[in-house]
Amino acid sequence: MSHGERVLKERVHARLLAEAGDDLVPSPVVVRSRIAEHLRAEEPLLDAARFDGLLAELVHEVAGLGALEPVLADPAVTEVMVNGPGRAYIERAGVLEPVALDLDAAAIVRLAERIVAPLGLRLDRASPMVDARLADGSRLHAVLPPLAVDGPCLTIRRFGARLLTLADFGAPAEVAASLHALVEGGANVLVAGATGAGKTTLLNALSRAIPERERVVTIEETAELRLAQPHVVRLEARPPNAEGAGAVPVRDLVRAALRMRPDRIVVGEVRGGEALDMLQALNTGHDGSLCTIHANGPRDALRRLETLTLFGGTALPLVAVRDQIVSCVDVVVFVARREGRRIVTEIAEVVGAGESGEGSSPSTRALARLEGARLVTVGAPTRPARRVEANAR
Repeated sequence: MSHGERVLKERVHARLLAEAGDDLVPSPVVVRSRIAEHLRAEEPLLDAARFDGLLAELVHEVAGLGALEPVLADPAVTEVMVNGPGRAYIERAGVLEPVALDLDAAAIVRLAERIVAPLGLRLDRASPMVDARLADGSRLHAVLPPLAVDGPCLTIRRFGARLLTLADFGAPAEVAASLHALVEGGANVLVAGATGAGKTTLLNALSRAIPERERVVTIEETAELRLAQPHVVRLEARPPNAEGAGAVPVRDLVRAALRMRPDRIVVGEVRGGEALDMLQALNTGHDGSLCTIHANGPRDALRRLETLTLFGGTALPLVAVRDQIVSCVDVVVFVARREGRRIVTEIAEVVGAGESGEGSSPSTRALARLEGARLVTVGAPTRPARRVEANAR
Protein backbone atom coordinates (compact mmCIF):
# COMPACT_ATOMS: atom_id res chain seq x y z
CA MET A 1 0.00 0.00 0.00
CA SER A 2 1.32 3.45 -0.93
CA HIS A 3 1.92 6.17 1.61
CA GLY A 4 -0.90 8.25 0.09
CA GLU A 5 -3.42 5.42 0.44
CA ARG A 6 -2.36 4.83 4.05
CA VAL A 7 -2.84 8.52 4.88
CA LEU A 8 -6.23 8.51 3.14
CA LYS A 9 -7.38 5.52 5.19
CA GLU A 10 -6.24 7.23 8.39
CA ARG A 11 -8.31 10.32 7.52
CA VAL A 12 -11.40 8.18 6.87
CA HIS A 13 -10.82 6.40 10.19
CA ALA A 14 -10.67 9.79 11.91
CA ARG A 15 -13.99 10.80 10.35
CA LEU A 16 -15.63 7.58 11.51
CA LEU A 17 -14.32 8.05 15.07
CA ALA A 18 -15.63 11.61 15.11
CA GLU A 19 -19.19 10.40 14.45
CA ALA A 20 -18.97 7.24 16.57
CA GLY A 21 -21.64 8.54 18.96
CA ASP A 22 -24.42 8.45 16.35
CA ASP A 23 -24.92 4.66 16.54
CA LEU A 24 -23.31 2.37 19.09
CA VAL A 25 -23.47 -0.66 16.81
CA PRO A 26 -24.35 0.39 13.25
CA SER A 27 -25.36 -2.31 10.79
CA PRO A 28 -22.84 -3.54 8.19
CA VAL A 29 -24.84 -1.79 5.46
CA VAL A 30 -24.65 1.51 7.36
CA VAL A 31 -20.93 1.05 7.99
CA ARG A 32 -20.24 0.46 4.32
CA SER A 33 -22.38 3.44 3.30
CA ARG A 34 -20.64 5.79 5.73
CA ILE A 35 -17.19 4.65 4.71
CA ALA A 36 -18.03 5.17 1.01
CA GLU A 37 -19.36 8.64 1.79
CA HIS A 38 -16.24 9.67 3.72
CA LEU A 39 -13.94 8.15 1.13
CA ARG A 40 -15.57 10.18 -1.64
CA ALA A 41 -15.43 13.31 0.49
CA GLU A 42 -11.72 12.88 1.22
CA GLU A 43 -10.69 11.90 -2.33
CA PRO A 44 -13.41 12.63 -4.92
CA LEU A 45 -11.13 11.88 -7.89
CA LEU A 46 -10.43 8.24 -7.00
CA ASP A 47 -10.88 5.89 -9.95
CA ALA A 48 -13.38 3.05 -9.56
CA ALA A 49 -10.80 0.29 -9.06
CA ARG A 50 -8.89 2.12 -6.29
CA PHE A 51 -12.15 3.25 -4.70
CA ASP A 52 -13.53 -0.31 -4.55
CA GLY A 53 -10.24 -1.67 -3.22
CA LEU A 54 -9.91 0.96 -0.45
CA LEU A 55 -13.61 0.61 0.42
CA ALA A 56 -13.25 -3.15 0.87
CA GLU A 57 -10.13 -2.72 3.03
CA LEU A 58 -11.77 -0.10 5.23
CA VAL A 59 -14.93 -2.17 5.69
CA HIS A 60 -12.77 -5.14 6.71
CA GLU A 61 -10.83 -3.00 9.18
CA VAL A 62 -13.87 -1.32 10.73
CA ALA A 63 -16.40 -4.16 10.76
CA GLY A 64 -14.31 -7.28 10.16
CA LEU A 65 -10.84 -8.69 10.70
CA GLY A 66 -8.92 -6.25 8.56
CA ALA A 67 -6.11 -7.68 6.47
CA LEU A 68 -7.02 -11.19 7.68
CA GLU A 69 -10.40 -11.16 5.93
CA PRO A 70 -9.11 -12.25 2.47
CA VAL A 71 -7.06 -15.02 4.08
CA LEU A 72 -9.93 -16.31 6.20
CA ALA A 73 -12.22 -16.25 3.17
CA ASP A 74 -10.30 -19.27 1.87
CA PRO A 75 -11.92 -22.39 3.38
CA ALA A 76 -8.71 -24.36 2.83
CA VAL A 77 -6.87 -22.19 5.40
CA THR A 78 -7.00 -23.93 8.78
CA GLU A 79 -4.60 -21.77 10.78
CA VAL A 80 -3.31 -18.19 10.62
CA MET A 81 -0.15 -17.20 12.48
CA VAL A 82 0.89 -13.54 12.71
CA ASN A 83 4.37 -13.42 14.21
CA GLY A 84 4.57 -9.66 14.57
CA PRO A 85 4.53 -6.84 11.99
CA GLY A 86 5.18 -8.02 8.44
CA ARG A 87 5.62 -11.71 9.33
CA ALA A 88 2.71 -14.06 8.87
CA TYR A 89 2.10 -17.70 7.91
CA ILE A 90 -0.95 -19.78 7.13
CA GLU A 91 -1.62 -23.49 7.18
CA ARG A 92 -3.33 -24.66 4.01
CA ALA A 93 -4.01 -28.37 3.46
CA GLY A 94 -1.67 -29.18 6.35
CA VAL A 95 1.29 -27.23 4.93
CA LEU A 96 2.71 -23.99 6.36
CA GLU A 97 3.36 -21.19 3.89
CA PRO A 98 4.28 -17.50 4.29
CA VAL A 99 1.72 -14.87 3.36
CA ALA A 100 2.03 -11.12 2.84
CA LEU A 101 -0.24 -9.17 5.21
CA ASP A 102 -0.28 -5.39 5.52
CA LEU A 103 -0.35 -5.33 9.34
CA ASP A 104 1.79 -3.13 11.55
CA ALA A 105 1.99 -3.55 15.34
CA ALA A 106 -0.85 -1.12 16.03
CA ALA A 107 -3.14 -2.85 13.51
CA ILE A 108 -2.47 -6.25 15.09
CA VAL A 109 -3.34 -4.93 18.55
CA ARG A 110 -6.51 -3.19 17.27
CA LEU A 111 -7.59 -6.39 15.60
CA ALA A 112 -7.17 -8.44 18.77
CA GLU A 113 -8.89 -5.81 20.90
CA ARG A 114 -11.87 -5.72 18.54
CA ILE A 115 -12.31 -9.47 18.99
CA VAL A 116 -11.90 -9.68 22.78
CA ALA A 117 -13.65 -6.45 23.85
CA PRO A 118 -17.25 -7.72 23.32
CA LEU A 119 -16.35 -10.79 25.38
CA GLY A 120 -15.38 -8.69 28.40
CA LEU A 121 -11.74 -9.71 28.12
CA ARG A 122 -8.72 -7.50 28.60
CA LEU A 123 -5.63 -7.20 26.40
CA ASP A 124 -2.96 -4.65 27.30
CA ARG A 125 0.53 -4.49 28.84
CA ALA A 126 -0.87 -5.41 32.24
CA SER A 127 -2.70 -8.42 30.77
CA PRO A 128 -0.70 -9.26 27.63
CA MET A 129 -2.10 -12.70 26.78
CA VAL A 130 -5.64 -13.77 25.96
CA ASP A 131 -7.69 -16.62 24.50
CA ALA A 132 -10.97 -15.90 22.76
CA ARG A 133 -13.49 -17.35 20.32
CA LEU A 134 -14.50 -15.72 17.06
CA ALA A 135 -18.13 -15.58 15.92
CA ASP A 136 -17.61 -18.56 13.58
CA GLY A 137 -16.16 -20.68 16.37
CA SER A 138 -12.51 -20.18 15.41
CA ARG A 139 -10.07 -19.91 18.30
CA LEU A 140 -7.87 -16.84 18.81
CA HIS A 141 -4.73 -16.63 20.94
CA ALA A 142 -3.00 -13.25 21.24
CA VAL A 143 0.27 -12.29 22.95
CA LEU A 144 1.54 -8.73 23.31
CA PRO A 145 4.92 -7.29 24.29
CA PRO A 146 6.73 -7.59 26.64
CA LEU A 147 5.90 -11.31 26.44
CA ALA A 148 6.14 -11.32 22.63
CA VAL A 149 9.63 -9.98 22.04
CA ASP A 150 9.30 -9.21 18.30
CA GLY A 151 5.89 -7.55 18.42
CA PRO A 152 2.26 -8.60 18.99
CA CYS A 153 1.39 -12.11 17.81
CA LEU A 154 -1.91 -13.68 16.82
CA THR A 155 -2.79 -17.31 16.21
CA ILE A 156 -6.21 -18.20 14.81
CA ARG A 157 -7.20 -21.85 14.55
CA ARG A 158 -10.18 -22.50 12.31
CA PHE A 159 -12.54 -25.44 12.13
CA GLY A 160 -13.93 -26.61 8.83
CA ALA A 161 -17.58 -26.27 7.96
CA ARG A 162 -17.77 -29.97 7.08
CA LEU A 163 -17.95 -32.45 9.93
CA LEU A 164 -15.25 -35.05 9.34
CA THR A 165 -15.80 -38.78 9.69
CA LEU A 166 -13.48 -41.50 10.94
CA ALA A 167 -12.66 -42.31 7.32
CA ASP A 168 -11.15 -38.81 7.01
CA PHE A 169 -8.67 -39.85 9.71
CA GLY A 170 -7.54 -42.88 7.75
CA ALA A 171 -9.70 -45.42 9.57
CA PRO A 172 -10.84 -48.21 7.22
CA ALA A 173 -14.43 -49.38 7.41
CA GLU A 174 -13.82 -52.28 9.82
CA VAL A 175 -11.82 -50.14 12.26
CA ALA A 176 -14.37 -47.30 12.07
CA ALA A 177 -17.17 -49.79 12.77
CA SER A 178 -15.30 -51.11 15.80
CA LEU A 179 -14.78 -47.61 17.19
CA HIS A 180 -18.41 -46.75 16.51
CA ALA A 181 -19.51 -49.85 18.42
CA LEU A 182 -17.23 -49.00 21.36
CA VAL A 183 -18.62 -45.47 21.70
CA GLU A 184 -22.22 -46.57 21.20
CA GLY A 185 -21.73 -49.36 23.76
CA GLY A 186 -20.61 -46.91 26.44
CA ALA A 187 -16.82 -47.21 26.35
CA ASN A 188 -14.99 -44.33 28.01
CA VAL A 189 -12.62 -43.05 25.33
CA LEU A 190 -9.55 -40.87 25.72
CA VAL A 191 -8.37 -39.13 22.53
CA ALA A 192 -4.65 -38.31 22.70
CA GLY A 193 -2.26 -36.46 20.45
CA ALA A 194 0.01 -33.45 20.10
CA THR A 195 -1.03 -29.83 19.64
CA GLY A 196 -2.80 -29.37 16.31
CA ALA A 197 -3.00 -33.11 15.67
CA GLY A 198 -6.80 -33.01 15.31
CA LYS A 199 -7.94 -34.26 18.72
CA THR A 200 -11.03 -32.07 18.92
CA THR A 201 -12.00 -32.81 15.33
CA LEU A 202 -11.64 -36.55 15.96
CA LEU A 203 -13.70 -36.19 19.12
CA ASN A 204 -16.45 -34.65 16.99
CA ALA A 205 -16.28 -37.61 14.62
CA LEU A 206 -16.44 -40.14 17.47
CA SER A 207 -19.38 -38.35 19.07
CA ARG A 208 -21.56 -39.17 16.09
CA ALA A 209 -21.85 -42.70 17.49
CA ILE A 210 -23.67 -41.41 20.59
CA PRO A 211 -27.37 -42.35 20.32
CA GLU A 212 -29.67 -39.38 19.75
CA ARG A 213 -31.90 -40.33 22.68
CA GLU A 214 -29.12 -39.58 25.20
CA ARG A 215 -28.43 -36.28 26.99
CA VAL A 216 -24.89 -35.04 26.41
CA VAL A 217 -23.09 -32.30 28.37
CA THR A 218 -19.96 -30.85 26.75
CA ILE A 219 -17.35 -28.95 28.75
CA GLU A 220 -14.64 -26.89 27.08
CA GLU A 221 -12.20 -24.13 27.86
CA THR A 222 -13.05 -22.57 24.50
CA ALA A 223 -16.17 -23.95 22.80
CA GLU A 224 -15.15 -25.84 19.66
CA LEU A 225 -17.18 -29.06 19.63
CA ARG A 226 -20.16 -29.36 17.29
CA LEU A 227 -22.19 -32.40 18.21
CA ALA A 228 -24.99 -33.49 15.90
CA GLN A 229 -27.24 -34.88 18.65
CA PRO A 230 -30.43 -32.93 19.47
CA HIS A 231 -30.04 -33.10 23.26
CA VAL A 232 -26.72 -31.35 23.96
CA VAL A 233 -25.87 -28.88 26.73
CA ARG A 234 -22.71 -26.85 25.98
CA LEU A 235 -20.67 -25.40 28.84
CA GLU A 236 -17.69 -23.09 28.35
CA ALA A 237 -15.16 -22.01 30.97
CA ARG A 238 -14.83 -18.30 31.69
CA PRO A 239 -11.49 -16.53 32.22
CA PRO A 240 -11.10 -13.69 34.73
CA ASN A 241 -12.54 -10.34 33.67
CA ALA A 242 -10.60 -7.08 33.46
CA GLU A 243 -10.65 -6.83 37.27
CA GLY A 244 -9.29 -10.35 37.66
CA ALA A 245 -12.56 -11.75 39.02
CA GLY A 246 -15.36 -13.98 37.78
CA ALA A 247 -13.30 -16.90 36.50
CA VAL A 248 -15.10 -20.25 36.13
CA PRO A 249 -12.58 -23.04 35.43
CA VAL A 250 -13.24 -26.33 33.65
CA ARG A 251 -13.07 -28.16 36.97
CA ASP A 252 -16.10 -26.28 38.29
CA LEU A 253 -18.01 -27.07 35.11
CA VAL A 254 -17.26 -30.80 35.45
CA ARG A 255 -18.76 -30.71 38.92
CA ALA A 256 -21.75 -28.73 37.68
CA ALA A 257 -22.31 -31.21 34.85
CA LEU A 258 -22.82 -34.02 37.36
CA ARG A 259 -25.93 -32.17 38.62
CA MET A 260 -27.40 -31.87 35.13
CA ARG A 261 -28.43 -35.51 34.70
CA PRO A 262 -25.99 -36.29 31.84
CA ASP A 263 -25.99 -39.61 30.04
CA ARG A 264 -22.59 -38.69 28.60
CA ILE A 265 -19.99 -36.10 29.57
CA VAL A 266 -17.64 -34.82 26.86
CA VAL A 267 -14.63 -32.79 28.03
CA GLY A 268 -12.89 -30.92 25.21
CA GLU A 269 -9.51 -31.24 26.90
CA VAL A 270 -8.27 -32.43 30.29
CA ARG A 271 -5.28 -30.34 31.31
CA GLY A 272 -5.52 -29.73 35.07
CA GLY A 273 -7.11 -30.76 38.35
CA GLU A 274 -10.42 -31.45 36.57
CA ALA A 275 -8.89 -34.84 35.69
CA LEU A 276 -9.68 -36.02 39.23
CA ASP A 277 -13.32 -34.95 38.98
CA MET A 278 -13.58 -36.56 35.55
CA LEU A 279 -12.26 -39.88 36.90
CA GLN A 280 -14.72 -39.68 39.79
CA ALA A 281 -17.57 -39.14 37.33
CA LEU A 282 -16.50 -42.03 35.12
CA ASN A 283 -16.25 -44.29 38.15
CA THR A 284 -19.77 -43.44 39.34
CA GLY A 285 -21.81 -44.52 36.36
CA HIS A 286 -21.27 -41.89 33.66
CA ASP A 287 -20.23 -44.41 31.03
CA GLY A 288 -19.64 -43.52 27.41
CA SER A 289 -17.84 -40.29 28.15
CA LEU A 290 -15.18 -38.79 25.89
CA CYS A 291 -12.29 -36.40 26.43
CA THR A 292 -8.95 -35.37 24.90
CA ILE A 293 -5.47 -35.04 26.35
CA HIS A 294 -2.06 -33.92 25.12
CA ALA A 295 0.34 -36.87 24.93
CA ASN A 296 2.94 -38.60 22.74
CA GLY A 297 1.21 -41.99 22.66
CA PRO A 298 -1.45 -44.13 24.37
CA ARG A 299 0.70 -45.12 27.35
CA ASP A 300 1.99 -41.57 27.74
CA ALA A 301 -1.63 -40.41 27.79
CA LEU A 302 -2.31 -42.60 30.84
CA ARG A 303 0.83 -41.35 32.59
CA ARG A 304 -0.18 -37.75 31.93
CA LEU A 305 -3.69 -38.49 33.20
CA GLU A 306 -2.08 -39.79 36.41
CA THR A 307 -0.10 -36.57 36.81
CA LEU A 308 -3.07 -34.31 36.12
CA THR A 309 -5.21 -36.24 38.59
CA LEU A 310 -2.63 -35.64 41.30
CA PHE A 311 -3.04 -31.90 40.59
CA GLY A 312 -6.53 -32.29 42.05
CA GLY A 313 -4.98 -31.70 45.46
CA THR A 314 -6.67 -34.44 47.50
CA ALA A 315 -3.47 -36.31 48.45
CA LEU A 316 -4.88 -39.43 46.80
CA PRO A 317 -2.25 -42.19 46.76
CA LEU A 318 -0.83 -42.96 43.32
CA VAL A 319 -1.93 -46.59 43.49
CA ALA A 320 -5.54 -45.47 43.97
CA VAL A 321 -5.27 -43.09 40.99
CA ARG A 322 -3.93 -45.89 38.81
CA ASP A 323 -6.69 -48.26 39.92
CA GLN A 324 -9.31 -45.68 38.98
CA ILE A 325 -7.76 -45.11 35.56
CA VAL A 326 -7.72 -48.83 34.80
CA SER A 327 -11.27 -49.17 36.09
CA CYS A 328 -12.86 -46.36 34.08
CA VAL A 329 -10.78 -45.59 30.96
CA ASP A 330 -11.45 -48.23 28.32
CA VAL A 331 -9.80 -47.08 25.11
CA VAL A 332 -7.15 -44.56 24.03
CA VAL A 333 -7.26 -43.33 20.42
CA PHE A 334 -4.05 -41.66 19.30
CA VAL A 335 -4.11 -39.16 16.43
CA ALA A 336 -1.08 -37.59 14.75
CA ARG A 337 -0.21 -35.32 11.87
CA ARG A 338 1.64 -37.06 9.04
CA GLU A 339 2.66 -35.25 5.84
CA GLY A 340 -0.03 -32.62 6.28
CA ARG A 341 -2.77 -35.16 7.11
CA ARG A 342 -4.31 -35.91 10.49
CA ILE A 343 -4.64 -39.66 10.93
CA VAL A 344 -5.32 -42.19 13.66
CA THR A 345 -2.09 -44.10 14.27
CA GLU A 346 -3.14 -46.37 17.12
CA ILE A 347 -6.20 -47.54 19.04
CA ALA A 348 -5.36 -49.19 22.34
CA GLU A 349 -7.32 -50.86 25.11
CA VAL A 350 -6.39 -49.97 28.69
CA VAL A 351 -5.27 -52.94 30.75
CA GLY A 352 -4.03 -53.33 34.31
CA ALA A 353 -0.39 -53.79 35.21
CA GLY A 354 -0.95 -57.42 36.04
CA GLU A 355 -2.44 -58.07 32.63
CA SER A 356 0.49 -56.50 30.80
CA GLY A 357 3.33 -57.57 33.05
CA GLU A 358 5.02 -54.18 32.57
CA GLY A 359 5.37 -52.66 36.03
CA SER A 360 2.78 -51.09 38.29
CA SER A 361 1.41 -48.33 36.05
CA PRO A 362 -1.60 -48.86 33.76
CA SER A 363 -0.67 -50.19 30.36
CA THR A 364 -2.29 -50.62 26.96
CA ARG A 365 -2.91 -53.37 24.44
CA ALA A 366 -3.13 -52.42 20.78
CA LEU A 367 -6.46 -52.98 19.02
CA ALA A 368 -5.40 -51.28 15.78
CA ARG A 369 -2.05 -49.94 14.64
CA LEU A 370 -0.70 -48.05 11.67
CA GLU A 371 1.29 -50.41 9.46
CA GLY A 372 2.78 -48.60 6.53
CA ALA A 373 0.05 -46.28 5.33
CA ARG A 374 -2.88 -48.37 6.60
CA LEU A 375 -4.53 -48.69 10.00
CA VAL A 376 -5.00 -52.43 10.57
CA THR A 377 -6.77 -54.38 13.30
CA VAL A 378 -4.35 -56.32 15.52
CA GLY A 379 -6.63 -57.32 18.40
CA ALA A 380 -10.20 -57.44 19.69
CA PRO A 381 -11.59 -55.61 22.75
CA THR A 382 -11.75 -57.78 25.85
CA ARG A 383 -13.86 -55.48 28.00
CA PRO A 384 -17.64 -55.92 27.68
CA ALA A 385 -19.74 -53.00 26.51
CA ARG A 386 -20.46 -50.93 29.62
CA ARG A 387 -24.11 -50.24 28.75
CA VAL A 388 -24.73 -53.94 28.10
CA GLU A 389 -22.93 -54.88 31.31
CA ALA A 390 -24.94 -52.36 33.34
CA ASN A 391 -28.24 -53.60 31.89
CA ALA A 392 -27.28 -57.18 32.74
CA ARG A 393 -26.83 -56.17 36.38
